[in-house]
Amino acid sequence: MSRRIETWLPRLVVAPGFVLGFAFIYGLMAWNGVLSFSASRMLPNYEWVGPVHYLALWEMDRWWVALTNLGIFGLLYVGGSLVLGLGLAVLLDQRVRAEGALRTIYLYPMALSFVVTGTAWKWILNPSLGLEKLMQDWGWASFSFDWLVQTDTAIYCVVIAGIWQSAGFAMALFLAGLRGIDDSIIRAAQIDGASLPRIYWRIILPMLRPVVFSTVMILSHLAIKSFDLVMALTNGGPGYASDVPATFMYAMSFTRGQIGLGSASAMMMLATVAAIVVPYLYSELRRKPHER
Repeated sequence: MSRRIETWLPRLVVAPGFVLGFAFIYGLMAWNGVLSFSASRMLPNYEWVGPVHYLALWEMDRWWVALTNLGIFGLLYVGGSLVLGLGLAVLLDQRVRAEGALRTIYLYPMALSFVVTGTAWKWILNPSLGLEKLMQDWGWASFSFDWLVQTDTAIYCVVIAGIWQSAGFAMALFLAGLRGIDDSIIRAAQIDGASLPRIYWRIILPMLRPVVFSTVMILSHLAIKSFDLVMALTNGGPGYASDVPATFMYAMSFTRGQIGLGSASAMMMLATVAAIVVPYLYSELRRKPHER
């Protein structure tokens, strides 16, 4: 009897949280899917209309702008965070002085919310009170940096803020991977006459492939569902020039009263995230225990 209690008691304790989490996460996903095929506008309306909202979605210029911005932001954000994070990790891996302080400084932005990051960079990049005004006050009267208010460059301001926040996170992952590599491998390569850059390029970086893959997965997920950073920094503007799918979904669902259309865009975001995460989980589950 006591053995049965020991077996079932942990399951009973965990069960309510598991059931509620499953209902609120997957249940709401399913409800959103139903709304995307319904005639919902200001309020939910369960009249079935089929894929009308999906067809309308792909005919909207604003949706294509949001997808284009997501592609620009995703590629530059993930790539920039990887390159800068790897560079910082390689620097700290040289056992530089004050490594602990530098590591804390580089990682600190990740402790901030995207709302705080977006607000701070909005002040910095504002032409009337930020970097442009500072440089002009210092004597460079012709200096101009008005990307934030230009339709063609506003999305790149979001990229700058995103890389600033996430590069330290990528650095921490890469540094952990570098510290997990056996020093004897590096010493053996040095004895063979390999230079340090060649050692990193030909030996260490290939060994960091799992870390790179995991970092790309995490950053890609953050890029796809990016909302608070864009809203705090540009609010999707000027106009809707810096819209991404998350801000498009919010505008359609809660500002314009197009719940069905917003739900369809949310399902497209879910499909994009699933296309990235599911293959990763499948590959991890298929790996044999001795390969992990």
